[in-house]
Amino acid sequence: MKLYYSPGACSLSPHIIACEAELPIALVKVDLQSKQTETGEDFRQLNPNGYVPLLILDNGNRLTEGPAIVQYLADQAPDKKLIPPAGTFERYQLQQWLNFISTEIHKSFSPLFNPVAPEAAKQLAIDILMTRLETVAEQLSSQPFLLGENFSVADAYLFVTLNWGQYVNVDISRWPALVRYADKISERPAVQKAMKEEGLI
Repeated sequence: MKLYYSPGACSLSPHIIACEAELPIALVKVDLQSKQTETGEDFRQLNPNGYVPLLILDNGNRLTEGPAIVQYLADQAPDKKLIPPAGTFERYQLQQWLNFISTEIHKSFSPLFNPVAPEAAKQLAIDILMTRLETVAEQLSSQPFLLGENFSVADAYLFVTLNWGQYVNVDISRWPALVRYADKISERPAVQKAMKEEGLI
């Protein structure tokens, strides 16, 4: 399998899950400005959307969109318990969180990284983010992970988005539960491995 990534982008989430699942994976870095891979390919020929992540399987099948990729990867290593079994109510709860993180948190960060976004748009995005982060802080105030006692693919995704705050002036220190959560996840060996491989630490 090949995972196309950009350091610290949302592609870090499937990278973390591949490490957690101990799956053999080849990493291909993408320059999101030029849309070129480190091997000189035009990334838009591989993913017309032009953004990471992209997972190409050994048989040539392709998956885009982080929430789909992390579920696929976790299902390849069921013994690691990174995802509830398909068909269970817990699996739908996981998908609920993946959708919430994707549409309410991840997308709210987008204007903050856009150099041409007006300040008013950025302030609106921050206001929305504060409300959405309140929701996850409340969930994590009484349990260690989003689904309870076990780390899941949703936690990898939330961790990556929380990390973006330091670059765009979104301070999570008002929520001690989120600070503890992010610190705890950052210490996981698979997270450390993925971040080192991307040159983030």
